[in-house]
Amino acid sequence: MRDDPKPVRRIVVADEGEKSRVLMDGPAPDVRTDPARPGFASTRVWLTQQTPARISEIKDPTTGKHTLEPPAGGSVCRVVTFPPDAGWKGKVGAKEVQSYFAAMGSPGASLYSGRAPHPYMQKTRTLDFCLVLEGEITLVLDTGEVHLKAGDTVVQRGTSHAWSNRSGKNCVIAFSSHDAAG
Repeated sequence: MRDDPKPVRRIVVADEGEKSRVLMDGPAPDVRTDPARPGFASTRVWLTQQTPARISEIKDPTTGKHTLEPPAGGSVCRVVTFPPDAGWKGKVGAKEVQSYFAAMGSPGASLYSGRAPHPYMQKTRTLDFCLVLEGEITLVLDTGEVHLKAGDTVVQRGTSHAWSNRSGKNCVIAFSSHDAAG
């Protein structure tokens, strides 16, 4: 039995006229799901177009084109809910995985192969800071696995990987992804 993903509350604050104030407070609007994995949700919280980031702009940057990777020179923050693998494992093949990565705007990130250690293996040219907020998950790599629980962090440096939830409850991870160079 799976729990439905909780909406991600996004609070955006800024200084205006020398005073800080709340600009936005509510559920982050850019949520992507994966029909092949009931209960999966990827919520894009914010993104920047460049580094250093422009903090004077007030327009919501998540209303534009959606991609898994950040823009060139930019960053993206997302919160992802991974449902237990038991609900979908063995029912997902190349078509479903390709469809997911295409819907995320990043078809080239998929490393799907019958020989891969996990169907959702992926690789992007990013530096990712990953913080497990709730639950447990296994980071699947080409040469091994790492079991993670709430409070654990991963610094992902452009590696081939997947996330496998082998528990009976959702796992929620916050990702801060930054464009990177090889």
